[in-house]
Amino acid sequence: MARRHLSTDEQALWSALARTVRPLRPQNRAPVALPVAMIDAPAKKGIAPPPARPTPPPAPVRTPAAVLDTGWEKRIRNGAVSPEMSIDLHGHSLSAAHARLHQALGAALAQGVRVILVVTGKPPKGALSDSAARRGAIRAEIGHWLETSAHADRIASVRVAHPRHGGDGALYLILRRRK
Repeated sequence: MARRHLSTDEQALWSALARTVRPLRPQNRAPVALPVAMIDAPAKKGIAPPPARPTPPPAPVRTPAAVLDTGWEKRIRNGAVSPEMSIDLHGHSLSAAHARLHQALGAALAQGVRVILVVTGKPPKGALSDSAARRGAIRAEIGHWLETSAHADRIASVRVAHPRHGGDGALYLILRRRK
């Protein structure tokens, strides 16, 4: 079969497509370009293409639990949880609070801490009845920060703190044990 060369438009389209391809198993290999004959060649009769490898299912994402086991629930309700580490975010700008939270979470995981007390600050006095307006800016964003954190899979639960630790103005981050 004679080789056909790509036109400039076809070459531009092929280059654009080739830039979007990501390898299934990234390795330190140079990208392999298919010969032009393989791109445009019709399939020969009687020869089936090699079967495609099945892609493994993605690993399940571990999310914080709404309810922990009975022992944890009782300890949280009675105020018997004693945080091993605390971080105070109220009074900081959003970007500074986000950076401090990320840094503290990494340090806590490195030290093997199980319970972190995160102080976000109480809702403003006289706030409207709308739940979004009743929360401060840091408190409104902290859930998103934790979901998108590089350490999100290590967080077992996020709970409102007991009044002795700040109540509505603080959260407990309960971390999973190391594997």
